[in-house]
Amino acid sequence: MNTTHRTVVVTGIGATTPLGGDSASTWDALVAGKSGVRKLEQDWAADLPVRIAALAAVDPSEVLPRPLARRLDRSAQFALIAAREAWADAGYTGKADEHSDLDPSRLGAVIASGIGGVTTLLGQYDVLKEKGSRRVSPHTVPMLMPNSPAANVGLEVGARAGVHTPVSACASGAEAVGYAAEMIRTGRADVVIAGGTEAAVHPLPIAAFANMMAMSKNNEDPEGASRPYDTGRDGFVLGEGAGIVVLESAEHAAGRGARVYCEFLGQGLSADSHHIAQPEPSGRGVAAAMQNLLDSTDLKPEQLTHLNAHATSTPQGDIAEIKALRRVLGDALDRVAVSGTKSMTGHLLGGAGGIETVATVLALHHRTAPPTLNVTDLDPEVDADIVRGEARELPSGTIAAINNSFGFGGHNVVLAFRTV
Repeated sequence: MNTTHRTVVVTGIGATTPLGGDSASTWDALVAGKSGVRKLEQDWAADLPVRIAALAAVDPSEVLPRPLARRLDRSAQFALIAAREAWADAGYTGKADEHSDLDPSRLGAVIASGIGGVTTLLGQYDVLKEKGSRRVSPHTVPMLMPNSPAANVGLEVGARAGVHTPVSACASGAEAVGYAAEMIRTGRADVVIAGGTEAAVHPLPIAAFANMMAMSKNNEDPEGASRPYDTGRDGFVLGEGAGIVVLESAEHAAGRGARVYCEFLGQGLSADSHHIAQPEPSGRGVAAAMQNLLDSTDLKPEQLTHLNAHATSTPQGDIAEIKALRRVLGDALDRVAVSGTKSMTGHLLGGAGGIETVATVLALHHRTAPPTLNVTDLDPEVDADIVRGEARELPSGTIAAINNSFGFGGHNVVLAFRTV
């Protein structure tokens, strides 16, 4: 069997986000144009320059048993909750070895985090300073490891084909999905559970991002703070949560009669090699990733109808992305409905590619492009059709969509999906 051209499909989705505790509630809120950004009420936020964030709509403590939650960093808690939903949505329960149609040695897990267990690390350091070494949790190291979410999801489902954690800053979640698809295409696995998670709403990351001038300081208007493509944009809003998908070879999915959301077409990758934090202003690296995608798949620009943009609401990044789109797609960009869902969810860093993959899959499945909030004065340099105000219906027939994710260090990942 030629395993280098296996068709990959999406058979399960799961999410826990600032908009909802599962994928259905998150999608409903996205389509309705609701914001998950709120004022931080914690005492530690009072003296910070940024006092807003997009906290999870449903706290993991409301979902997971306390003994389990205590052994997991918040990032792993989110990943496990979203993975359980995606696993069940794909038609599975329990571990792989409980299913006659699933070989554990053919099941993988690829769950990314851009920062890992940062709240555990910082919290346990406080314990060390204030209460002494004997009070530090023995679970600290397994909790703070960046691969902890992937490891715990892999243990949950009994994955033996490989458990991986790509780390590429805010492109991590998207890179995880692309890596998972390659595991299937190259014959390493038949099914892979993949996505991204992040939980970094803590005073230190917030202060650090704020001092980089990367975050919005619009503390008086939390819901209006994330403004992709607007002339008044002043940075991103930090969010938390996870987005997970189940990828599967089309042959394996058909063999068990699985419901298919859409086809995973491929990915495009590149690096800017420009600056550790700033985007390359012309969009050269992003354009290279998009061209890599087109060159390595049968996707034609005229098939694209929807794009879930990276669109963090930073002055330079938003424009560089649009320049790259125009450079590669040309006039075809005029027919692409562009959504900036971070305007509602905030920026989940390494989890962004995960939840935005879920949003892109559901946009194709429901043929609906979510709106972009807070674009009251469109930047004249934004030469694209931004979905504003209300969600927009996508065309009938075979259509395709792209999800863009870019990260500090110049990491660029472009994922493409198509209806089936």
